[in-house]
Amino acid sequence: MALVRRPGPRLSEGLLTHIDRRPVDVGLAHDQWHGYVEALSDLGWQPVEVEPAPEHPDSVFIEDAVVCWGDSALVTRPGAPSRRGETAAAERAVADLGLRVLRLEGPDTLDGGDVLKIDGRFYIGVGGRTTPGACTQVAELLDVEVIPVPVTKALHLKSAVTALPDGTVIGYPSRVDDTTVFERFLAVPEEPGSHAVVVDDRTVLMAASAPETAAMLRDRGLHAVQVDISEFEKLEGCVTCLSVRVR
Repeated sequence: MALVRRPGPRLSEGLLTHIDRRPVDVGLAHDQWHGYVEALSDLGWQPVEVEPAPEHPDSVFIEDAVVCWGDSALVTRPGAPSRRGETAAAERAVADLGLRVLRLEGPDTLDGGDVLKIDGRFYIGVGGRTTPGACTQVAELLDVEVIPVPVTKALHLKSAVTALPDGTVIGYPSRVDDTTVFERFLAVPEEPGSHAVVVDDRTVLMAASAPETAAMLRDRGLHAVQVDISEFEKLEGCVTCLSVRVR
């Protein structure tokens, strides 16, 4: 299953940290969101809609609200105070799925976009929306190994890097604080090429804005499916933050 949440009418007011604001076509964003959800469905993931939060411009980026691991769902405490109202409906959704609900406690903060899971190890971006103390809480609550990773050049860790099915981390070097943190790092030729949703052992979902990276990954034997999310990219969004995969 994949948790998704449709964009609201205030989408164009979403927060920005590392890029300049550009006009967002909300109608086109809705069309692109439906295309993204359809792509997930076509790839075998059952979409589960989280209740919309029209008063929250960034609520479409559902990944930041909850981190799923095994039979547990950790409800986050977003680093931007204006986003903390996004988590209530996400908590109800995971509870309805029968997952064990856990909660990050304040004053620490955590955005799900800062959590990169590779072979049972959690790399967590620290320095922007997520605090060092959140790393300790995640390790204790989910009983996992956590490696804090500095993030100063991008909104979230997964704005800078993601992982391929074999655990290789991909990223656009100028957006990555320290590539040596990862056991295997592969530089990609486009910034949007840093973002891949692992669908299965041979398939990744990527943005249409990274054709060179998609070609590179296909040369590595992967099936790279691309979707247009240009309106969300104007808000520092990417393919990973538009869903939460419940494996």
